[in-house]
Amino acid sequence: MSINVARTENGWWVERGGRLTRILTDATTTRELLADRPAVGEAASAPDPEGPLLADVDLLSPVTAPARVIAQMVNYRSHARDSGVNPEAVPPAFFRKSSGSLCGPTSDIRCPEHVRLLDYEVELGLVIGRRIDVGEAVAEDELADVVAGIVVADDVSARDVQLTRTQFYESKSYPTFTPVGPFLTLVDGEELAGLERLRLTLSVNGELRQNSTVADMIVKPARALTLLARFQALDPGDLLLTGTPGGTALKSPGPVAEKIGALLPPAVKWKAFFRRQAGNPDYLKDGDVIAATITDPVRGIDLGQQSNVVRGRARL
Repeated sequence: MSINVARTENGWWVERGGRLTRILTDATTTRELLADRPAVGEAASAPDPEGPLLADVDLLSPVTAPARVIAQMVNYRSHARDSGVNPEAVPPAFFRKSSGSLCGPTSDIRCPEHVRLLDYEVELGLVIGRRIDVGEAVAEDELADVVAGIVVADDVSARDVQLTRTQFYESKSYPTFTPVGPFLTLVDGEELAGLERLRLTLSVNGELRQNSTVADMIVKPARALTLLARFQALDPGDLLLTGTPGGTALKSPGPVAEKIGALLPPAVKWKAFFRRQAGNPDYLKDGDVIAATITDPVRGIDLGQQSNVVRGRARL
């Protein structure tokens, strides 16, 4: 049975039914908490009827920095189609995000002054439970041996930086560009085997923008971890973001526009691109409220809801 773990300035808690039970642990990092599973189990087995209400506390990211934060690129069929790419021809690809971009599930997302095209990407995050060495292969039935829990994450992206400089690391690593939580949901092998039933949603100001299940994923978690381990070791507490469904603000301009753009000098092409994007109302702006969830109601798995407000988007 899944266990929702929350983090505040005062420590770690197990959440059940909207009330928190303190975990009696000295852990200050996610890695240390995962090494103290008996303490988590004790809190889960004896809920505190007088513990604080979830609604009354300020939650921090349940994934602590420093940690490796790695993301999969174009890993949902619907996102590939939005990007003008054949889902069957997308090669597996990864990029890094700074752990300095991690923030809590209700933190403000601070948009740098030079960023004009701010986008959202709800993602299922896998929190690593034990070290994965370079060269190690992860089988489907071994996923629970290496993945301790799952989280809601938002891979916030500065598209103008990403596209004009082909710079994923900077465009996705500004402070507050990776809201995580509210919970680190600890799961077992049976629950990990049913990840495809998890539904991801993201809305902006109450308007549903993204709505898909993990079944739409191209490269599944076990294979992704195996491919990643060809060149990158992972440690407990590290975070792998597994891609986003279609519905982001950025979409392919279409095959005709792409062919025309390929014939233009770069300066002219980007000027035309930004002129088009300036009229796209889906990009985030100051005051927008982003709400993201991941749930499986049939199995009773609920990773909680993020609610983040955008602050300080520059105008075109």
